Amino acid sequence: MSLISRNHPRQIKFTSHINPYASGSVIAEFGNTKVHITASVEESVPPWMKGKGEGWITAEYSMLPGSTHTRSQRERSKVSGRTQEIQRLIGRSLRAAIDLKKLGERTVMIDCDVLVADGGTRTTSISGAMVALQLAVNNLMKNGKLKETPIINQIAAISVGVNPEGKIISDLNYEEDSSCHTDMNIVMTKEGKFIEVQGTAEGEPFSMEQLQALVECAQFSLKTVFDEQDKITTQG
Repeated sequence: MSLISRNHPRQIKFTSHINPYASGSVIAEFGNTKVHITASVEESVPPWMKGKGEGWITAEYSMLPGSTHTRSQRERSKVSGRTQEIQRLIGRSLRAAIDLKKLGERTVMIDCDVLVADGGTRTTSISGAMVALQLAVNNLMKNGKLKETPIINQIAAISVGVNPEGKIISDLNYEEDSSCHTDMNIVMTKEGKFIEVQGTAEGEPFSMEQLQALVECAQFSLKTVFDEQDKITTQG
């Protein structure tokens, strides 16, 4: 008997070119969760990287005040530990997608602003950021700044969890995330290799059988995410 109850993500929508000033931009929607994402290119790198012949990718993440059930405060002077963690996760994930030497000494800044939060904001941000990054690279190649693509992996992310009935579900919304005994975020390449696995049992500890089912559920769900990414990036 299968442990997996739902192995497909919520309805996914990527709307590209939503910002005329960014090199790449997209609004990523997974169910009711909606994130505005831009990729901006700077023809320089951080001081500690100068002269190495490599580029850099970094990310910032924020939740707009009206994105949650109760208004959240803007993080003006200091970002929270949660925000720092998510920013680093997005940056690590995207750096696994690209050959930094082929990028050259330039920086791609990814900005993820959550418009509506209904679970999976970090995984939606990562999956959408991959689209924005691809569009930015397309723009650099179109303008003759890159002769070959530096992208070596297509990446995406999804959340999976174990619900109170012990069943595995994919792409958790806020209510499901709040009630699940286990919550896991998985970042993978299109070829099926892992970039990051973050899993925590907040209720009942999960078994090896459940862990395997969680991974299988994520792999299957991500096929849909990669397909939706392809539909947008192949359009330019």
